[in-house]
Order: sequence, then structure tokens, then C-alpha cells
Amino acid sequence: MLLNQTKSDNILKLKEISKLSAGHPFRGKIPEVKNSGVIAIQMKNLSIDSGIDWNSCVETEVTSKRGFKCLKEGDILFTARGDNNFAVTIDKTPDNKQVVAAPQFHVLSSIHEDVMPEYLAWLLNQKHCQRYFQREAAGSLTKSLRIKTLEDTPITVPSLKKQKTIVKLSNTLKQEQKILKQIIHNGEITMNAIANDLFASERETVKEKN
Repeated sequence: MLLNQTKSDNILKLKEISKLSAGHPFRGKIPEVKNSGVIAIQMKNLSIDSGIDWNSCVETEVTSKRGFKCLKEGDILFTARGDNNFAVTIDKTPDNKQVVAAPQFHVLSSIHEDVMPEYLAWLLNQKHCQRYFQREAAGSLTKSLRIKTLEDTPITVPSLKKQKTIVKLSNTLKQEQKILKQIIHNGEITMNAIANDLFASERETVKEKN
């Protein structure tokens, strides 16, 4: 079924274009079990800027009578707990590994064919959706966004052509921000080196006077 995009952008609920599920219900700390073939993604393994750091993910053991849901390319991870709710697209998975999400995530899968996962993740991270999440989040100390609330998120779906343009612009901006951060970092290293040289010269001058 194609979304009607002949006149204007569609405004739908998230549940109309994607299937939502909870992360795997690990109890307590996720155990590290090497060579298990199963990788767990936790909150500390990803960021809105860099995506998923696969090298920091641990292999673990999943025991469940009902089995477990494996993540795949094109799925979206959404951080459901805490003050910072954001979405990250899974653009690839490690070879010969099964991947599961920690319980702090909601998983968006089976995304409609007329919706790019990268566009959907980008949209969920924008101010309009973020204000909705902040308003609807439950809990006073540790906030949590329920799946039902996420399912009802209003989503604007433009044409695929427009989605591709937005994703391209977003990726370009991220790359520019990455380069800018590296330039700033290199500049700080240079200034620190200059300062160290100045202090070293001052110490040598003091020694000579003594």
C-alpha cells in the first residue's frame, strides 16, 4: 500500500508506518559471554551524532522461553528512558552475529516501504517530536516514554524524493560538524603545546638565574 502523497505531506501516527516493540527484558546487568554470537546494544554504545559503536558492544547470553527479537538493518533504536530521547538507525550489523537491544530501548521495525528509516530517525530527533516526548514522558526522577505514547507520535511523511534530500542534507551537516570538532580539537592541542613551551622556557630562565 502506497501512502497518498499526491497533494500534500501525510501526517500519520508512528504506529501506522512502523511496528514498535520493547528491547529484550534482561534482568539486572547484562552478562558478558564471549563467543556467544549474540551482541547486546546498550545506552552507552550509541550516540545521536555517531550512531552505534559496535566495538564497545558486548557479547552476551540470551535465555528466553519465547525466544528473542534480532535486530536487522533498517531497524531504528529509540532511547525510551531518561531525559534525552533520540533515535538511531541501524545501517549495518556485524557479520555472523545476532543483535538484541537492551530494555532501555524501543525498537521500530517493519517500516513502511514509502518511509526511509534514516528520514524517520531524523524526524524523531527534531524539536517538534522532542517537545512531544518531553510533554508525554512519565516519571518524576527517571523519565520513561511508553510504547503507546511513542506509537501515537505524529509523523509527517513527504515524498521519497524529499526524504532523500533531507537525509542527504542531514548527513552532510553531520560530516561538517565532525570536521569542525576535529579542527577545534587540533587547535586546542596546538594552543596547549604553545603554553607548555612557554612554561618550559620560563622554568629554564629561572634555573639560569639561580
